[in-house]
Amino acid sequence: MTALRRLLLSVLLVFYTQPLFAETPTKPINAADFKSALASTRGKVVVLNFWATWCVPCLREIPDLLAVTSEVKASGVVLIGVAVDDPSPGATGVERFRKKYFPDFFTYARHGPEIDELASVIDPTWNEVVPTTYLIDRDGKVARRIQGKKSIEEFRDAIGKIL
Repeated sequence: MTALRRLLLSVLLVFYTQPLFAETPTKPINAADFKSALASTRGKVVVLNFWATWCVPCLREIPDLLAVTSEVKASGVVLIGVAVDDPSPGATGVERFRKKYFPDFFTYARHGPEIDELASVIDPTWNEVVPTTYLIDRDGKVARRIQGKKSIEEFRDAIGKIL
């Protein structure tokens, strides 16, 4: 194998083994950018979790979400968090918390003053309950809304029905 082919193969291997969201820090986002970010996940099953650092059921649920989505990652499932905490410059509060407790949890943070700004992109009837998890199918449509803390088995079952 030539050096050029080895280099090309190495680049492709790195590209295809990287997560969908290469950046790990919490990213503040507005509704328009959030809509675009979700559109970029078409073809994947998205587990979209609205959570907050002050929400105990959320914090108990996140490890289960990380585990179950890791189990089905090869099937094209991605987990995206959306922290609904009060906005801070650069989402520093949420980022410190996420980094300490859930370093593998890709999370957006709301940028604007309205708690439901990002949820309304996919669910205008969201009632500000956290945790709320949306299962979005490969066509970008909400297949299911799950509110309140659920078990890992319940998430496995719900995701399995979409796959």
